[in-house]
Formats: sequence, C-alpha cells, structure tokens
Amino acid sequence: AVVSTQSTGEQKCDIAQREHDELREEINKFKHETEKVLDTYKATREEAEIRQGEIKKSSYEFNRDIVLGAKNPRTGKVIAERVSRYFEDKMKTRKALIEKLRLKNSTLKVQKKKLQMALKQKEDMGEVLHEVDFKQLRIENNQYLEKIDERNQELLKLKHSSGNTLQVLNTYKKKLNHLTMESNRLKKEIAQREELLSKIDEETESVEKERVKAESVNVNLRRQLQDYIVPEVIDYVQVRADLYELTKTLKTWERKVDIAQMELQKYQKQWMLLREHSRSVNPWATMEQHAAL
Repeated sequence: AVVSTQSTGEQKCDIAQREHDELREEINKFKHETEKVLDTYKATREEAEIRQGEIKKSSYEFNRDIVLGAKNPRTGKVIAERVSRYFEDKMKTRKALIEKLRLKNSTLKVQKKKLQMALKQKEDMGEVLHEVDFKQLRIENNQYLEKIDERNQELLKLKHSSGNTLQVLNTYKKKLNHLTMESNRLKKEIAQREELLSKIDEETESVEKERVKAESVNVNLRRQLQDYIVPEVIDYVQVRADLYELTKTLKTWERKVDIAQMELQKYQKQWMLLREHSRSVNPWATMEQHAAL
C-alpha cells in the first residue's frame, strides 16, 4: 500500500485555523502589553506633572512666607525662628500625607485579598467562569496592582522628601545654635567694651576737671606774675621759692593733662577698631547694637 504524504483540504484548514488562532492570541497579548506600557508612561507623566506643580507651589509658598514674609523690617535679615517653624509645619504635613497613603495602601491590599479569596471560592465550588469573567478579574487585579505600586512609589518619594526636609531643618537648627552662641559671645564682649568705655569716660571727665582746674591756677599765676611788684630780698626769695614750686606743680599738672589726653585718644582709637572688627566678623553684632539702641 502506498502512504499518501499529501495533506487533505480539511487538514490544511485545521492547520491554518490553529495558526490564525495563535497569531490572534499573540496580537492580543502584544496589544495588552503595549496598553500596559502606555498606561505606565501616562501614569509617569501625570505623576511628573503633579510633582512639578507641587514643587512650583512649594517654591511660591517658600518665597512668599520666608524669603519675603519672614524678613526683619529693621535689619533686612530672615528670622531664623520663622524658617524653623516653616520646615516643622512642612514635616507635619508630609507625615500626615504618608499616614493617609499608608492607610489607603492597606485598604487596597485588603480589597485585593478579598477578590483573591472570592476567586478561590468560586474555583473550589466548581463554578464555571467564562473567558470574559477571567479577563475582567485579570484587568481588575492588574488595576489594583498598579494602584498599589503607585501608592508605594508615592510613599517612598514622600519618605525621601521628608528625609531631605529633615536634613535641611537640622542644618538650619545647627546654624541657628551657632549664631545664638556667637550672638551671646558678642553681647558679652560688647558689655565688656561698654564697661571699658564707661571707665574711659569717667577718667576723661576727671582729667578734664583737673585740666580746667590747672588752667585756672595757671591763669591766676600768670595774672600774679603780671601784677608782680619787686618785694624785699627775703620776700623776693620766699616768693621766688613759692613760684618755683608752683611752676613745677603747674608743669606736673600739664604733663598729667597731656598724658591723660594721649591715653584718651588711644582708648578711643582702640574702641573704634574693636567695634569695626566686631561688625566685620559678624553682622549680628550690628543688629544687636541697633536693637539695644
């Protein structure tokens, strides 16, 4: 007997039908995967747009509340307490949003678990599920998975953002502590300089009184010299001795006055240098001095 190696028309039809079904299944699978990728891109773009809007809003609020709204009208400097309170409020808001998303994520997981249990019960009970039911359940399951993944990504981003905000807050706190310590040091130094200036003023006032007194004595002595009448020899010797003592006393007082004036100029120059140095080292000193005035 001769075996026929040629396929019949019916066999060819069956082969063509199977290839057609496989090709349609591949097309549907590729279409589903393409739609999934497209949905992912759309979600990423929407998330980026939302994030960009949040950044613009945060930047606007920071400029409004801190850069412009937290300036000291007298010094033009940003108030550190306002900056610290701003970041603390932002941290509280982030924590509240994280907790809200965490609860929503938990709710979606519970819903997913319920659907899986319902599907398992139907399979155990032997209920017949049509292909449409499987597709619908698969779509719903994928949607829930995508939502859970989106919430997880948002939660991670919020945690990362909260960590960055906390680092910035700690940095500002360190700067604030450093500036507070520097301000206290400058206050103490200013108090010491003011005490020194007060002593210099007292000494200057005392020297000025002595100078006026010495000038008065000098004027009287010069007047006496102008009205001088030649006395007797003994009187002349006595007056001459008195004049010598008075002249020596006068020169002593004049030297004291000159020394006191030189010391006064020296202390005033030192005080001006110290004050200018304090201003250049830390502008907070100028602010504190204006505040004291």
